[in-house]
Amino acid sequence: MNKVYMYVVDRDFGFAPNPFHGYCTLATCMQRIRSVAKVGDWVVGMGGKRLGATGRCVYAMLITGKVTFNQYWNDPAYFDKKPVRNGSNKMIVGDNIYNRDAAGDWCQADSHHSRADGSINLVNLRKDTKTDSVLTSNHFFYFGCEAPVVPSELIKAIGFRNRLGHRTFAFEICAELIKWLETNFKKLLNVVAADPFDFSDSHGRYTGHGSKIIK
Repeated sequence: MNKVYMYVVDRDFGFAPNPFHGYCTLATCMQRIRSVAKVGDWVVGMGGKRLGATGRCVYAMLITGKVTFNQYWNDPAYFDKKPVRNGSNKMIVGDNIYNRDAAGDWCQADSHHSRADGSINLVNLRKDTKTDSVLTSNHFFYFGCEAPVVPSELIKAIGFRNRLGHRTFAFEICAELIKWLETNFKKLLNVVAADPFDFSDSHGRYTGHGSKIIK
């Protein structure tokens, strides 16, 4: 039975999720979702208080692939998702940042999750690599700062409320929400409809503590 995982997107830099280069990917954060979600499930990110987007859908992705960090790192299809810190905003927030070296130790690329000097941020590395899984999608909706308001009756019917962590629902419970997205926004399928809420601060680094960013 397919499931839908819903949670509140606290920070939206274009990093987690990363909707660029033809795929929407969830490669960092949300370790529990990445651990249990399977191909055929959906992940839905709702806006929250920090973004001023409560009740709005930031993104939704049908999981069409699930790979390890090494597979993600080595697959040419995802090379453009490796971060380039002196590049454009969407290059800066690349989420293809982890792989194991020959000794089996984790490597972390200079990225949104590394320290200000580009060195490894062990807090983020330990959290992110608790689950050696990257969720990928070539069937997604990413609305960013133009996140649409989800009809309140759909949210009420699902029983979703903004809170820490994620909620897991049987697909049937969320079927009307998915139908609403695919019917009303079919022209935006696999399109980055608008910039991420925090895109202007994409050069910042996430410390791994709360929502603290070092710019």
